[in-house]
Amino acid sequence: MSQGSLARWALIASIIGGVSYVASWGLSLSTPAEVLWKGAGVGLLAVYAGLKARSTDGWLLTAVMALGALGDVLLVTSGLTIGALAFLAGHLTAIVLYARNRRGASIPALLAAAAFIPVVVGVAFHLPADRAGAPGVALYATGLSAMAASAWLSRFPRGQVALGALMFVISDLLIFARGGLLPETFATGLAVWGLYYAGQLLICLGVTRALTSPSDLPGECRGPDPA
Repeated sequence: MSQGSLARWALIASIIGGVSYVASWGLSLSTPAEVLWKGAGVGLLAVYAGLKARSTDGWLLTAVMALGALGDVLLVTSGLTIGALAFLAGHLTAIVLYARNRRGASIPALLAAAAFIPVVVGVAFHLPADRAGAPGVALYATGLSAMAASAWLSRFPRGQVALGALMFVISDLLIFARGGLLPETFATGLAVWGLYYAGQLLICLGVTRALTSPSDLPGECRGPDPA
């Protein structure tokens, strides 16, 4: 089987794993089974990205997905704080990736990206019902929002990569609001997981396609982006 075929099957398996994970919520699974099922969606995206990687940027994307999968696993095995550290490492890696692929942005686009970070941090800080954890949430949200702002300013397709990053942000904000503004319901959990996995999928596909088809990327020297 060719490497391209392996990548395609890894992507298909990722989508099956990511979508079907919701079905596990109604099952009494052992911890290893839950960990395997939860980590499969984004973990297989890391496999897909690795099979597609042809450059440093491709391996950075692979690391971003792998750290996301690690975060999914650690949330189950080690709790929210340790899991968040893995996700934060993934956000910082993604910022490096996006900074290496920045576009020539206009002043309004730069201002919008700069304003986005304190807005998200401020909202995140006020969401947790446990106020003792609010500073830690704000610190994490700084990396999260900076990642999304960097995705917007990157030359990767915004309809996939920046949108996926925004979906990731919204998913995490919903997590922060659970137990406070939002009740712990199936609908809330579905929104959290659905936005998160779909966001990671869009990021992975958007970056991979751009890196394997350089002609799809706007050049850095073509002048500022109109947005």
